Amino acid sequence: MSETRAGTTAVTRSVAGVSSPRSRLLLLGAILFTLLAWASAFVVIRGVAPSIPGGALALGRLGVGTIALGTIALVQHRWTSPTRREWIQIIVYGVAWFGAYNVTLNLAEHSLDAGTTAMIVNIGPILIALGAGVFLGEGIPKWLAIGAAVAFLGVVLIGLATSLTSAKGVDPIGVVWSLIAAVTYATGVLVQKPAIRRLPAGQVTFLGCAIGMIACLPFAGQLASSLAAAPVSAVLGIVYLGVVPTALGFSTWAYALQRTPAGRLSISTYIVPPLAIVLGVIVFGEIPVQLAIVGGVVCLAGVAVSRRRSVSPASIPDAATQPVTVTAENLPE
Repeated sequence: MSETRAGTTAVTRSVAGVSSPRSRLLLLGAILFTLLAWASAFVVIRGVAPSIPGGALALGRLGVGTIALGTIALVQHRWTSPTRREWIQIIVYGVAWFGAYNVTLNLAEHSLDAGTTAMIVNIGPILIALGAGVFLGEGIPKWLAIGAAVAFLGVVLIGLATSLTSAKGVDPIGVVWSLIAAVTYATGVLVQKPAIRRLPAGQVTFLGCAIGMIACLPFAGQLASSLAAAPVSAVLGIVYLGVVPTALGFSTWAYALQRTPAGRLSISTYIVPPLAIVLGVIVFGEIPVQLAIVGGVVCLAGVAVSRRRSVSPASIPDAATQPVTVTAENLPE
């Protein structure tokens, strides 16, 4: 319960710059829903993976997600013709994040334990923060860098905890797949951010998901044969992954990304590993080892630290030259 409150506090700080209370509440809700949806995906994938191979699972999930997102786009009646540059951004976004990321993540989890995979893939938010600072002009605030380092340390602790209790060894091929997943995840976010500056977020998400699905079509035969032998629970798991973490989760992520710096928002995803631990306790009855619990707390602390805002000396007026007006609002509480 204390971890949940800490996570909510950390995310709340990321919406402080939004103008109206209603807008801040909507943004906070979008971020929290995204984190919960993505954390639940780890639990569902674990249940579906024995029946559906990695590539087939990615195609099935994206197929359901494309149908759901297409339905949402039709209901919204919002469509803007992308420019050539925006089409390139959408294609890279779809192939990298929806296609390559899902496939490589699933492949990594077939040869590595979940903790090691999460530890490597969570290099992604750091790459996003650095890339946003360099390529999107967001800069790299001191507290964002410190918070990212602390949160990543928490992920490392979770990874070590699960690795020490896992029967799987560290497969170098699985490490490579995890690194590719981290890079494609970061690439997808960094090209999504400029694409949704002018285009509706729902439209970009739908197109990205559809493009990712097309990129995964080589796994169509594998998906068909797997579904023929899969239990009903696995089929329902694919539907859930397509609707909740993919269609709804990526939609709320896009909504938040339009209103939040990419680097700062990406660090919020470090709340996902501790949430996944909590969901694992609820769904599978798994009691995490103490090191994993410590790692979850460190993750939340890192996200909270990343929300601190540095005060630039240039933004502080010179007391010797600026007039001072004393009012009741200026007095300390």
